[in-house]
Amino acid sequence: MPYYGWDEKYLSLVRQTIREFCKKELTREYVRWMDENCDFPPDDLWKKLGEIDAFQWDFTNPYANLIIQEELATASAAVMIAIGASVHFGMGFIAMIGNPSQQAKYLPRLMKGELKMCMALTEPTGGTDILNALQTTAVEDGDYYVLNGQKVFITAAHVADYLITIAITDPEAPKKDSWSVFIVDAKTPGITVRKIPKLGIHACACNEIFYDNVRVHKDNMLGRKNKAYQFLVAGERGKEKKAPSSDDKRKKGNNAMVALFNMERVSTAILSLGIANAAYQDALAYAKQRMAFGRPIGQFQIIQHYLVEMAIQIENARNMIYGSISRSLAGYESAKQAQMAKIVAARASEYCAIKGMEILGGYGYTMEYDMQRYFRDYKQMVFAPITDEMAINVIAHMLGLPKSY
Repeated sequence: MPYYGWDEKYLSLVRQTIREFCKKELTREYVRWMDENCDFPPDDLWKKLGEIDAFQWDFTNPYANLIIQEELATASAAVMIAIGASVHFGMGFIAMIGNPSQQAKYLPRLMKGELKMCMALTEPTGGTDILNALQTTAVEDGDYYVLNGQKVFITAAHVADYLITIAITDPEAPKKDSWSVFIVDAKTPGITVRKIPKLGIHACACNEIFYDNVRVHKDNMLGRKNKAYQFLVAGERGKEKKAPSSDDKRKKGNNAMVALFNMERVSTAILSLGIANAAYQDALAYAKQRMAFGRPIGQFQIIQHYLVEMAIQIENARNMIYGSISRSLAGYESAKQAQMAKIVAARASEYCAIKGMEILGGYGYTMEYDMQRYFRDYKQMVFAPITDEMAINVIAHMLGLPKSY
């Protein structure tokens, strides 16, 4: 049991099941075809993912979720991003702060893959400094709120049935007490979505969203008014705070792990881990069969050093990811570890993609090999959903150093 609550037998079965699915349904040829032709996983694949419960989130065994995500991300980072952005974000918001009516309406269909959602938070004036950058407003008008503003880099918005939208509902309040969350039907008049061409992750597009006097009924507010920031950052689910107790430290850990931003960091780390896995596996296989000077290039010391460093960084990333979840399950704070996992995994994907390109040489630069896709895909992991540099700043503040931002 390397981690708290780890069930080796069950988790091995989960990994084997997902690997067999990927081998059959996410072949190299199919993933290449999606990269060249799709802006979102095709409907037939989406249906098959639902049949293996890839959209469900097992809150009783987060390790199983991590294993499913890692294996899918290794086969196709775009497919895993599509699942995370269009299903898990919606489930996260609704399961944690939705009322019983909202949960009954949306969660069963999300878990079956029958609905797609996206989180519309980032705006053109800033992503990392979103607290100061957020300008989208929701003005109360009878039984409705009227939304106006613009979002950018919103993954899967072009296919979403509903847009989980964060907007300012009290412009006079302190910024941390002014945000609210809405479930916005994507077909509502006044909504315009525009796809943004990008370098990598082609099979899961990102978008701009424009809100022009979009009317949203009050019943579609998620959680308490003006408390969205506390949920996203601190993990507060909209309930009244209780008096401090002797085990505050442990409760703080549980609270921090349900913060959606921390979950996003861990999910991004998993995507990076998948890209690193794929690049390493391809480079290792190539080094064993490519001959030079009468022997496989894997016999040359420099190639061995590259491959061993890849393996070390992958193992470090996996341990950071699973360790952060283990701390949370044990009741300890894990926000710092989630940030660290994001950085370590992003650097692993970068190292593996770059050194993988070097090991394959000219072949790595051609579109006939997958290494070029790993090279294109890893870059998004370094700056999204938070730049590595900003994550380091956040960790420094958690260590007790003066705030630098």
